[in-house]
Amino acid sequence: MPISARQREVLHRELPGADLDELVVHQGQFHEVVLGADRVVCFARTASAASRLPARAARLRTVADLGLGFTTPVPLSEVDGDPACLVLSRVPGDPLAADRLAAPPEFEAVAAGFGALLRELAGVRAGLPSAGRWPEFAEGVRAELFPLMSASGRARAEAELAAITALPHRVTGLVHGDLGGENVLWCEQDGLPRLSGVVDWDEAGLGDQAEDLAAIRASYGEEMARAVVAHLPPDESLLDRARVIGGTFALQQALSGLRDGDEEELADGLSGYR
Repeated sequence: MPISARQREVLHRELPGADLDELVVHQGQFHEVVLGADRVVCFARTASAASRLPARAARLRTVADLGLGFTTPVPLSEVDGDPACLVLSRVPGDPLAADRLAAPPEFEAVAAGFGALLRELAGVRAGLPSAGRWPEFAEGVRAELFPLMSASGRARAEAELAAITALPHRVTGLVHGDLGGENVLWCEQDGLPRLSGVVDWDEAGLGDQAEDLAAIRASYGEEMARAVVAHLPPDESLLDRARVIGGTFALQQALSGLRDGDEEELADGLSGYR
């Protein structure tokens, strides 16, 4: 998508020397992101997202202070006004291309990378709030989304909510909260993908790592999720919990879209419930 005139004013200042005509705006659910050579400018898409920028910066500083074995973004500056944005250090690497999973060595390297990532996050047991929110999430879906659904959609959603609220409360480590394909960056090492960094820690908190496994499964499929589990300490119900959590991803998207006033995200999330 094109860079707006107001965004160009900010980018001239925050990305000195960059050719703005060569830059690309990447649209996420909450932010429009522009990648510079060594820094990233994240423009809030909605007023709600803008109001959360200070908290986002604080959370990123907390994550950076954990000293994890991979790179995470560091807040460099915050810009108030219109457009509001957060300037971050750029994390090296790129999202994994789909064809990198075609050959067994690459597939196993990615599974091992995710396994190492989750094991490291499992060692974090302090510094961030609990991410256990399923009862509150279910209450919000019933109160705010059910009126927008068909009868069959409500029945489907009710079954998904019953399953997720029945999960036992677990704190198995730090949960990223959105460990999908676009947020995990890889570089090349000896001809194989190597995990280099993780971005977008807005939903990070202490909780059940099945949530992160669910995001990996949604991005890379059941076979990858099983391969990742093989690199983790034994937990017989981990993959089952991930399947339950993944079953609510559309509802999570729709609820966030509704609360942020993002009609596109709301409509996409509710498409199977109308």
